[in-house]
Amino acid sequence: MLNEPGSNDVTGDHDVTLDQQNSAEADIISVDGFDTLEENSEQGNPLYPGEDEASEDDLRQLGETEISDLVEKDAKSITNEDYESSNPFVEPTKIPAPPATVQEEPGEKLVNSAEAILKISENPEENLDVNPNSENYYKAFSLLQSASEMGNNRAKVHIGMAHLVGEYEMTHNTTKAREIFEGVASEGYPGGQRALGMLYSTGIAVNSSQSTALLYYTFGALGGDTYAQMALAYRYWTGISVAQSCESALKYYTLVADKVARRVGKLGGQMTLRIRLIEEAEAPDKSPLLDDDLIQYYQFLADKGDLQAQLGLGQQYLMGGRGIERNLKLAQFYFISAARAGNTNAYGYLGKISMLLKEYDVALKYFTTAEKEPMGQWGMGTLYYHGWGVPQDYSKALVNFNNAAAQGHTESGLQLGLMYLNGIGVKKDYGQALKHFNTASKAGHVLAFYNLGMMHAVGIGVIRNCQTAAELLKNVAERGFWGNSLMSAHSLYHKGEIDAALVKYMTLAELGYEVAQSNAAFIFDREDTQFIRELSSRYERAFVNWRRAATQGFGGARLKLGDYYYYGQGTEEDPNEAAEQYQLASDAETNAQALFNLGYMHEVGIGRQQDMHLAKRYYDLAALSSVDAHLPTLLANTRLQAKITFESLYKFLNEVTVSQVVNFFIGTFFHTAEYIAGSVASTVSFLTTLDNLLTEDWDIYAMTILAIILGIVVAVRGNPQRQAAAERLAAAERQAQMERQQPQQQPQQQPQAQQQQQAPVIGEREPADGQAAPPGN
Repeated sequence: MLNEPGSNDVTGDHDVTLDQQNSAEADIISVDGFDTLEENSEQGNPLYPGEDEASEDDLRQLGETEISDLVEKDAKSITNEDYESSNPFVEPTKIPAPPATVQEEPGEKLVNSAEAILKISENPEENLDVNPNSENYYKAFSLLQSASEMGNNRAKVHIGMAHLVGEYEMTHNTTKAREIFEGVASEGYPGGQRALGMLYSTGIAVNSSQSTALLYYTFGALGGDTYAQMALAYRYWTGISVAQSCESALKYYTLVADKVARRVGKLGGQMTLRIRLIEEAEAPDKSPLLDDDLIQYYQFLADKGDLQAQLGLGQQYLMGGRGIERNLKLAQFYFISAARAGNTNAYGYLGKISMLLKEYDVALKYFTTAEKEPMGQWGMGTLYYHGWGVPQDYSKALVNFNNAAAQGHTESGLQLGLMYLNGIGVKKDYGQALKHFNTASKAGHVLAFYNLGMMHAVGIGVIRNCQTAAELLKNVAERGFWGNSLMSAHSLYHKGEIDAALVKYMTLAELGYEVAQSNAAFIFDREDTQFIRELSSRYERAFVNWRRAATQGFGGARLKLGDYYYYGQGTEEDPNEAAEQYQLASDAETNAQALFNLGYMHEVGIGRQQDMHLAKRYYDLAALSSVDAHLPTLLANTRLQAKITFESLYKFLNEVTVSQVVNFFIGTFFHTAEYIAGSVASTVSFLTTLDNLLTEDWDIYAMTILAIILGIVVAVRGNPQRQAAAERLAAAERQAQMERQQPQQQPQQQPQAQQQQQAPVIGEREPADGQAAPPGN
């Protein structure tokens, strides 16, 4: 069994709001000495030289008319075609490629263009907004094939993975993929070595061998392959086929996390949804994805002028995620619509988009208009911090970041942490830096996790803790662009391409993604395809993946492990271990099914000591933890009570013999007869004694006693007629008293009103002679 590294709360999923995404050019701590990426701005803007700068007088002169003209100018730049097409394509020939070097492989430019289209470029600014279903997306693979024919090893690995997965018009051919990987690996290319390591680890197209997989992963990691480094880090972290070593895991996670932090991009890492298929199957209506109908509904509201819908769609298209592709043009369109309606927060987002496009003078105008909003304050702080379009001024940057952070803006909190960490504009204060990083990490900010991880790894401001550092940096490493394959696999699964989805999940599971491990186990457990049958040992594979997911803190995987141990599926039957897994699942997430299973095991005495009271307790806890468990637990408790009753009766019948039963009934009969006889004798004795005491005139005494009793009854009840007359008399006296209390004469009223009061009511009968008038007339 795998060594348990402990529950990983730090690396859990975070609900990241769009305002809490990563900063455009946020400072990060480097691996070597925590140097910042910033350079002094005494020579202007070192990153983008030649940018115009604006003075404070220029800022004060910005008026509503100028901003309005600016918005209209940006609005005109968005064509109808941009609005109708959510993913405009930029020709690959227009993508800026790095300058050719002597060591550059043939076809490198074609590979860079293809990776930009596929959004897997290591430079996030080169990734293009392209529709995955468009012809241009498939054109990327024609570029890769051309580069592969030219001998480019990186292109060959992409082609091999396409054959392995069976997508992009490539046939699903694992043998062909293996041959490609072997050819590339023989030339010493790290990507090919990593791919072969994955094949040997999973047993796809080869006999599974963890030692061979470890060898190829090691070679690939030493060669700088990011995937190999992640796979090796995960193996050291959990102790898979190697001695568990936190330090070795930390070393490789640091290498990958450093790449992710440095290549986050101006927009920050795109939010990657982590959807577990088992949870989606149990609650399909709770999917975090936005379906087409819901998106169209929000678009309808936005077109009708709904500000919330406009801002929401603008943020969604700005950052991407939840099934929506990132699109700056559409984001700008909706923000402009909100800005025209007078929403100042929209100006802040428009400023962010302008800053991403390096239009710092335009961004400055937008941020100035939104200076009271957190986004505007963050934008002004960022411009002052970097010296983009304004003179660099750390004090003004600090003021703006503080104002925005006070309103809950996460990126501003991150920038404050960096300033306190490096002593930029303020005195170094590791405690304040740690505080701001912790606040930003709660919102899921990847750079906050990175800086926290590095502080724990080196021991700056905190006591060095390898375990915490490894967990934090593992979280950062999983935020790379390769994590987007999770959503790709999810889409393939729902399209019915089970094999392609499974291969992607198995690949990501090797890198340590808990969601990929649980989803791969789910597919092995539920689906049945020719590819799965060829792999054989499907339940053993599912068991291994459930176990790996469980070690990372997923309670649902613990529940499945308990089922596998209970039924002996994929492993040896072990009720005791099954009960232990159920207990861990119930403790981790208060799982109703796990509590119910524990109750049943206590009821029948399997894996746990039989205890009816504990069984009922677990059944009641299951009912409290989930509404869906009410009916099953009610039936289980009914069965339990019936079982207790029958077992008590059965125990009684088993403990007594026939002679004991006969003696019991005979004894009971004689005791009853003796009691009746004694009662009769006592009654006869009482009557005899009474007859002896009384004289022969006893009947006279009896009649006297009866007469006394009758007199008492009559005196208590009284004469009914007399009682009724008394009640009538009392009522008459009360009525007379009420009449005497009324005033003798009513105030004078208007003549007309008096006539109306004296006039008889229509339909009212006149009182007869001697008959009293009705009260009130």
